[in-house]
Amino acid sequence: MKRNRQASWPFFMIVTLVFLVACQENSSVPKVNESTSSPTVSAVPSVIETPLHSIQPSAPIQTTIPMSSLKTNLVAYNGVVEHIFFHPLIAYPELAFDQDAKSTFYNDWFVTVREFDQILESLYKNHFILIDIRSLYEEKTVDGQKTLARKPLMLPVGMKPLVISVDDLNYYDYMLVNGNVQKLVLDADGNVAAYSITPTGEKKVTRDNEIVPLLDDFVQAHPDFSFQGAKGLIALTGYKGILGYRTQNVTSATYAADKKEAVAVVNRLKETGWTFASHGYAHLDAAQVSYDKFVHDTKQWKAEVEPLIGSTPVYVYPFGSYVVTGSPKYKFLLGSGFQMICAIGPTPSLYVMKDSVIMDRRHIDGIALHTQRDKLLNLFDSNVIIDPIRPSKY
Repeated sequence: MKRNRQASWPFFMIVTLVFLVACQENSSVPKVNESTSSPTVSAVPSVIETPLHSIQPSAPIQTTIPMSSLKTNLVAYNGVVEHIFFHPLIAYPELAFDQDAKSTFYNDWFVTVREFDQILESLYKNHFILIDIRSLYEEKTVDGQKTLARKPLMLPVGMKPLVISVDDLNYYDYMLVNGNVQKLVLDADGNVAAYSITPTGEKKVTRDNEIVPLLDDFVQAHPDFSFQGAKGLIALTGYKGILGYRTQNVTSATYAADKKEAVAVVNRLKETGWTFASHGYAHLDAAQVSYDKFVHDTKQWKAEVEPLIGSTPVYVYPFGSYVVTGSPKYKFLLGSGFQMICAIGPTPSLYVMKDSVIMDRRHIDGIALHTQRDKLLNLFDSNVIIDPIRPSKY
């Protein structure tokens, strides 16, 4: 499908400030506490192995996107930069919405595969184009002093920049039994795919039930949805390892193998346009914890996670709970190498200061789909997007 490249500039109809409950402490809905133990599962189906030959090979994912059609007619873009984020997708709604203790949790904070697919189609039709978050600013030397500045953004005529980020792609224990996939893996062709266990216990490696392979394939089919090969930003914690590999467990018999496999996936993600951010080590509320605990958490992330994914200038606040700019915690983040600091807000915002950049993200989840339709219409119409299988408690 080719999209109409005629410019489209919708007006943001934001009429009231909403309390962001997806990842924020001060809200009317209790915050997500992802460090709690997994719920007890009374019956887990036995595992049925899928023969390797039954895994469908994927099309090669281009490490660089042919940009001949996008290098012409570039113009300076000075408008709003959208940044939206998701949690891992609900691959198996029958497990997520099974009326157990986690069903409301999943209805609030996650989207289904069907919903994500339709959101991508809508974003594409509405002339959005993926960009690398690091392309929004640059470091300059002024009067002998290093300073940050807004980097001119040149885009194809009529296109609007979009950053997509994914939080908690770690696959915590509760996710493994409530409808998410198990981990990211490399498929038979060396591309990033999702490994999952179906509700009937079958092990599968597929490309159709998690954000990374779905977005990879969408850009493969629609290269003009990505500028210079950009995909998304993956914000990782560390207390349960990364990407489904328990790299935090140094006593595990598979520790070395888990690290090796995780790094292989990370490297392929980087090759195909994905970038990484810190989401804190233990998903702590940065505004509420003590300074010493915040410092320890950040150092632990840098000691355990950074060696696996490489250094990153991007820090994504857990719960969207931000610290005061210029406070000791904020200064510690900057001193730890973070320059781009991401929180959560009801509208897009980007502030470039001399020493840091602050960017708000909009949460895309069940709460947003059910209660924030008007605020999201420039992106998609949630009345069209909502999966019929989703509970309608709102």
